[in-house]
Amino acid sequence: MLEKLIQYPFFCLLICFNQVLFAQTKSDKVDHYVEKAMTERHIPGISLAVIYDGVPIKVKGYGLANIENNVRVSPETIFQSGSIGKQFTAAAILQLKEEGKLKLDDNISKYFAGSPSLWQNITIRNLLTHTSGIPDIPEDSTGINLQSNYTEQDLLRLAMKLPLIFKTGEKWSYSNTGYVLLGILIHQITGKFYGDVLKEKIFLPLSMETIRIINEPDIIMNRSSGYELRNGEWQNQSWVAPSLNTTADGSLYLTVFDLIKWDAAITKEQILNKEDLQAMVTPTKLNNDSLHPYGFAWFLSPLNGHRAFQHSGSWQGFNTYIARFPDDKLTVIVLTNLNPSNPGLIAKDIAAIYIPELTRPMVTAKIEDDVVMTNFITDLFKNPTSSDLNNQLISKDAIPKIKELAISNNSLINTFGQVNTVLPLQNNIDITQSKYLVKYKVSSRVVTVIKNKAGQITDIVSEAY
Repeated sequence: MLEKLIQYPFFCLLICFNQVLFAQTKSDKVDHYVEKAMTERHIPGISLAVIYDGVPIKVKGYGLANIENNVRVSPETIFQSGSIGKQFTAAAILQLKEEGKLKLDDNISKYFAGSPSLWQNITIRNLLTHTSGIPDIPEDSTGINLQSNYTEQDLLRLAMKLPLIFKTGEKWSYSNTGYVLLGILIHQITGKFYGDVLKEKIFLPLSMETIRIINEPDIIMNRSSGYELRNGEWQNQSWVAPSLNTTADGSLYLTVFDLIKWDAAITKEQILNKEDLQAMVTPTKLNNDSLHPYGFAWFLSPLNGHRAFQHSGSWQGFNTYIARFPDDKLTVIVLTNLNPSNPGLIAKDIAAIYIPELTRPMVTAKIEDDVVMTNFITDLFKNPTSSDLNNQLISKDAIPKIKELAISNNSLINTFGQVNTVLPLQNNIDITQSKYLVKYKVSSRVVTVIKNKAGQITDIVSEAY
């Protein structure tokens, strides 16, 4: 490990006593936390990097990269990126802008012949910020089959057939299709496959040694296997056609070492100029001049008042996360080979070990004081398909929302296994809310029940915990 880190020009900073002390006093606590989280969430393997003031102070692998062959995770283990890969697509677009080959406010119809009239107001900026109104291509007979191959032109034609889900710039809605289109646009402008452009303009200049487009046939050393949960038990990742693992919405192999170099490049302004790096982490302005906390492939919501730039990735048995806290000079990278595994919570909890002010509120059980409501919530989450949704505890307007929640929870049960317990929680925030901890066979969620003045349920929000 030492030899690997020495290659970084800033490694010499480790001799600074304060940074060594900062790293060593937290290391064992991080190990204990990660091992506990892996057990609770049934995660086979994790690769972790913690960077403080530009120095990688903890880089470690935990668990298994391949369950069947009992292969251990190391920092050299290769994971799939998921949507973390969108950051490189966005950076390539900004590089082309700096070269004068495009403008962010160019209409995308300029680059895509035969664009539908619905696209007349969509700009490159809209694709970058998920404000185009273009939805994801559905995985059904009208859209794509994940087991079939598609060319870029096939995907472009499918995207052109999609109705907008809102007027361009009016709202924000995450769109993988938008980033697929950005990759095709890069190809249109440069004459090169977007993955080759990333290699030429980003990966090679930064000496990112292992990052590359996903390629299953090639022999790739240290490649991990991805896993999914079915009823709380591991299964191998679902197979996806090769062409759908090469699109610009997040189809990369990488290691934590690659992302350490990426973090340094952002900090040192090595790949983009200061103006464009700032643009990547500037909130998106909607048509009504309101701001949405998303830049170019970065979520921008602060954590406990601390600025935070974050993004997750989820795809084909992998779940990843990168969280940067610029004012605290801290970055946490978590790569897992299980989808879902909630690496964002893991990253934030590890960040809080180093910066206690980032600690998220812990839940505390309370003595039951509303047996009727608790029994209803317990039944709703344990038996979502058979619960009485016409119960007088639910306001009539809320019934459609609760039906959607029941469908969603049934899917969670199929993934995490049956709900074992539902515990009422202390809640000092709002008397119109009740909170519960729902424990599945694997994983837990905090459920917030929102009530009106009559005590009837108007909404239920379920969040990973």
